[in-house]
Amino acid sequence: MNITFKQLITAGGPILFVLASLSIYSIALIWERWTVYKKTFSGMEDLLHKAHALLKTGEIKQLAEISARSKTPAGDIVHKVITHYGSPLEKRELAEKAVEWHVSRLGKSLTAIATIGSISPFIGLFGTVIGVIRAFKDLSMYAGAGPSVVAMGIAEALVNTAAGIFVAIPAIVAYNYFAHKANEFASEMNWLTEQMIDRSASREFSGIV
Repeated sequence: MNITFKQLITAGGPILFVLASLSIYSIALIWERWTVYKKTFSGMEDLLHKAHALLKTGEIKQLAEISARSKTPAGDIVHKVITHYGSPLEKRELAEKAVEWHVSRLGKSLTAIATIGSISPFIGLFGTVIGVIRAFKDLSMYAGAGPSVVAMGIAEALVNTAAGIFVAIPAIVAYNYFAHKANEFASEMNWLTEQMIDRSASREFSGIV
């Protein structure tokens, strides 16, 4: 008995449609996050390079102007810290809150992506169990029949297992990538703002307007 692709899709049953819906939702979330991360990190490396160079030469006013024109999360954080006239402690609190706010924006939807990656294999396993039950039921109804009797039940089991893994892998990979990039953003910005605050404490931020 030859099983066609259409029959495999049909064999997947309701569980396969649930997994297909999760896959579409996961891809939409991943694409949305990708566009946000691309915008966040666009030009960030260049800004950080210029910031480190200007900090070394003490050209703080120029750094304030560059960060104001940046229109990126990194530029926003740098500009807020530079133009804040409070004490080093107040600057640190401001920097921590600014970084935390932007990281929280980067983390939006990551929980949903991680959840899809975690539960999809279990949903596929549930479909596997249903398929095996169906196979044994068909076998009991047609005692003595050949392997073709259980073919659709086994097909349902295998299709749902594969679909669960297929949905989970991109979601898990995407979650790990985005989480890593968010942590990288936080580390880079915390290090840079700390350097800026140290310069502020040594009175190298004087004259900023």
